[in-house]
Parts: sequence; structure tokens; C-alpha cells
Amino acid sequence: MLEIISSVLDGLLIGLIYGLASIGLTLIFGVMDVVNLAHGSIIALGMFALYLFFGAGLNPYLSLLPVLVLGFLLGVVIYLIAVRRIINGPSLMTLLATFAVSMIIVGIGTAVWSTSPYNVDIKSSTLNILGYTVTTARLIAALSAVLVTFALYYFLYKTTLGKAVRAVSNNREAAELMGIPSQQILAISFGIGTALAMLSGALIATMFPFTILSGGIYELKSFVASVLGGLGNPTGALFGGIILGLIEGSVAPFIQVSWTNVIEFVLFVLILLFFPRGLLGGRR
Repeated sequence: MLEIISSVLDGLLIGLIYGLASIGLTLIFGVMDVVNLAHGSIIALGMFALYLFFGAGLNPYLSLLPVLVLGFLLGVVIYLIAVRRIINGPSLMTLLATFAVSMIIVGIGTAVWSTSPYNVDIKSSTLNILGYTVTTARLIAALSAVLVTFALYYFLYKTTLGKAVRAVSNNREAAELMGIPSQQILAISFGIGTALAMLSGALIATMFPFTILSGGIYELKSFVASVLGGLGNPTGALFGGIILGLIEGSVAPFIQVSWTNVIEFVLFVLILLFFPRGLLGGRR
């Protein structure tokens, strides 16, 4: 029983990271109806960004702020170069554009770092919480995900710029008639979604080894979490990530780890079939 509870607790903590990663994906979809296929490679970039900052002597947790800034700038550049001109075209065009961006990132990353595994060598201690052992790296990563999520919620619902983002998400044409510069808002939204993806990658890098290809599995998990919570619903994406993490933690003591992904994607298909708007509804 102690092993099961510890595994579920670990699953909850990693689920918060999945939720943060999926928020970036679902925010972009919710605002501009773009499925970002570069999401996984951007997560991997976040891992290597933290690795480079750590190698330069910067504390890994202090490195999260420059990772966020770099992610935002990268997202704005990707939007302006690859997405802006085709955003009103067929969905296939934006899929192909973001897939091309993903291939470019993976290609450059493979040339620079190869596909060998890297890790950020953090001296992580353990904490005893009500008799259960938790590593500080996972706890700090989970708390960081929660803080960033609350900050995003405050931004979207309590600030003028955040309300403009929601207005463009709900009705772009009406927002433009009210004087909201939709193209700038879309660029900012894509930048925020990319920043959150890179941040989640950086937090994952504090816990697990990684390669330039590691983002792929987390991209798939982000899709599952987003669908669980309802595409376009950032709050739902966080809870979708938590559900995903709890599932992983619950089944880990009983089956081989390789079966976990099978269970998750079976759940993904079932949600699409019976709850196409997700467990918490679609965009809000």
C-alpha cells in the first residue's frame, strides 16, 4: 500500500508538468484554431535551453525565467514567419507549417547535440511528506507548474491584454471591430503557448535524461491531456494532465511501464468517442 500511494503521489506531481505542457498546446488551439505540431520539438528545446544555462553556471531554477523569455520570443518568430500568412487558410496548411518547423528544430538539434542522451545533474534531495518520500526536484517542478498556471489564469481573466486574448479567441472579427489588434494578440498568444512548452521541457529536464527527440512522447501526452480537459480550455488542460499523471501513478505498481502509454491512448480514443468536448468542456 505504501508503494502504491508513493507511486500515485509521484504521478500527481508529474501530472502537473503534463498539465503545464498541455496548457501551451491548448492555448494556441483555443485562440487561433491551430494544432501546433512543433509542440514536442519546442519542449525538447526547453530541455536543452536549461542544459545550456546550467552548463554556463546558472542555477537551474533561476534559468526558468530566461527559458520563458526565449520561448516567448521563439513563439512570436514562429508565428510571424510560419503561421501568420496561412492562419486563415485550410487547417492542413497550418498543420504542415508547424510540422515543418518541428522538422527544422529536430534537424538542427540533431546536428548540434546528436541523439545522445543528456541530463542536468541536479543534486536532488528527498523529503518525507506524511511518511511518503518525494524528491525535491519533482516537488519544485510541480509547484512551479502550479504557480505558472495561476499566473496565466490571472493574466487571462484579470488583465486588459488577457481579456483581449479571450476576445480574439471568442470572435476575432468582432474583436477587430472593437479596435483590438488581432494579429498582435495572435502573435502574443503563440509566444505564450511556446513559452509554456519550453518551460515544461525545462522542468522535465530537472528530473529525467533527455534527447532532442524526447519531446515527441510529451507532445502526445499533451494531446491526451488537452482532449481530456477539453481542447481550448487551459484550466481543463491542467486537470487533464493531473488525470494522466494519476493514471500513470496508479497502474505503475501493477504493470510494466511500457503498457502505460497503451492505456493512455486507449483512454484518448474513448474520450474522443464519448466525450468529444472533453471531460470539462471545450474552449472557455
